[in-house]
Amino acid sequence: MSKSEIDTLYAEVQRRMIENGEWDRILHLLSSKLSESGWTDELLHRAKDNSGTMDPLSLRAILQQLLSHAQTTVPLPVKREITILIKQFVKEQFDK
Repeated sequence: MSKSEIDTLYAEVQRRMIENGEWDRILHLLSSKLSESGWTDELLHRAKDNSGTMDPLSLRAILQQLLSHAQTTVPLPVKREITILIKQFVKEQFDK
């Protein structure tokens, strides 16, 4: 598949998820799981530590510093659970 075809497919899946409320449901579950695991608090503490040494203070710079750390530290069980939910949704939508 080309990049434009992948982008189109992604947009279609996202649209369907938003329309039927699945997007919000999964987002809420993800947020809850990350909070329960301590990931959210750890990321917040890291942001505070980084901002304390930053001069001048820049939200953009803080976000750039946190992005790769945030992506690589999501607990594997949380990733797996959310991935399974998304795969189930896609299967249900496109197997019809």
